[in-house]
Amino acid sequence: MAPYESDDTTTAGTTREPGAGGRRAARYIVPVTVMGVAAATIGLVPAIADSGDPDLPKITAAQLIEKIAESDTEQLSGTVKITTDLGLPDLGGLESSLASGAMGRGEGGSSADPSAKLTELASGTHTLRVAVDGPDRQKVSLLENAAEYSLIHNGKDVWGYDSESHEVYHGTVDESAEDEDREHQPPAMPKDFAEEVLKSVDDTTSVTVDGTAQVAGRDAYKLVVKPKQSGSTVGVISIAVDHRTGTPLKFTLTPASGGAAVVDVGFTKVSFDRPAASTFDFTPPKGAKVTEEGALEEGEKGRELTGKPQGAPKSEEDLAEGLDGLKMLGEGWNSVATFDTGAEGGLPTGSEGGDLGGFLGSLGDQVKGEFGTGTVFSTRLVNALFTEDGKVYAGAVTKDALVKAANEAK
Repeated sequence: MAPYESDDTTTAGTTREPGAGGRRAARYIVPVTVMGVAAATIGLVPAIADSGDPDLPKITAAQLIEKIAESDTEQLSGTVKITTDLGLPDLGGLESSLASGAMGRGEGGSSADPSAKLTELASGTHTLRVAVDGPDRQKVSLLENAAEYSLIHNGKDVWGYDSESHEVYHGTVDESAEDEDREHQPPAMPKDFAEEVLKSVDDTTSVTVDGTAQVAGRDAYKLVVKPKQSGSTVGVISIAVDHRTGTPLKFTLTPASGGAAVVDVGFTKVSFDRPAASTFDFTPPKGAKVTEEGALEEGEKGRELTGKPQGAPKSEEDLAEGLDGLKMLGEGWNSVATFDTGAEGGLPTGSEGGDLGGFLGSLGDQVKGEFGTGTVFSTRLVNALFTEDGKVYAGAVTKDALVKAANEAK
């Protein structure tokens, strides 16, 4: 008999309500959320080996999902590689400048602010060193060519240190808050990516076990998740699950268009022993510039009093307030988020927009439908349609699916 059992199941009841142990572990497994919308709708080790796969007891997809949900891993350390390839256009460095401004790295900001530094993980390949000891102690270090950025959470304190600029950021967390509500909760790793996908499983999804593998020296099962519907930009999601602990070790999302993975994140080395307590100790180095969280907030208030420069990037709060009636259209993998920007006339993508209009027009595709006209901006995973009447439709769906959604919503 084969060492695993491959079956096709929706297991909606299992995945939508993971046990308390699973919810706890989801918050403990290391830092790094990349891609906002994409993560909500969706290893960097060498590719999973095709030969020499471990001989493990048979397991069904439903049992493997339950194993992930019941995982109570609270201590680990290791090395993680993450590659993100959305296929974004090369803006000649403009995208980095915009991200820095939006995240407060301009005047009065700090290069050690984690909300600024971790945006770098949204593209390219990066190596991280991680350590976790329960909900109150986590550390992640982003290793760069000749520098290192570390984010440390130890009790009520959160420290960020950028060795290149010799800057330190210091903030605090509300220890009485639930784990998922903590402001500085470190971002996630393979387990959180996996649970985000699995909790959305329904009858539009195929879930199977596709053999075994070795990841970071650990024997693992391979769980494969696929949309049953046409129209999604998601092709296949593969999750390597440690057969002893139930901890996802590797997460790979391949787009329906094929090619390299859009998101590929996993451990290259991992230990489930408790890290030394000293791992989470931090004292600002001598001569480092230390920015307190409150000082940043006061600086933002001061700039608001004098007025923001025209064209300055909006904060997340500004953008949220500008969304008029955000709602979801469709179901399953073909879900599309839509909202009204209140900016009739759409984006200036034609000659009327001058140089900016020509630039934006070169990045998007002009489309027409019952809704009118609009522009579709595409990545390898998430596409967005901006219509002439100021509405936006976005999702991990094809251009045709966006046009269809806009037509039906008209």
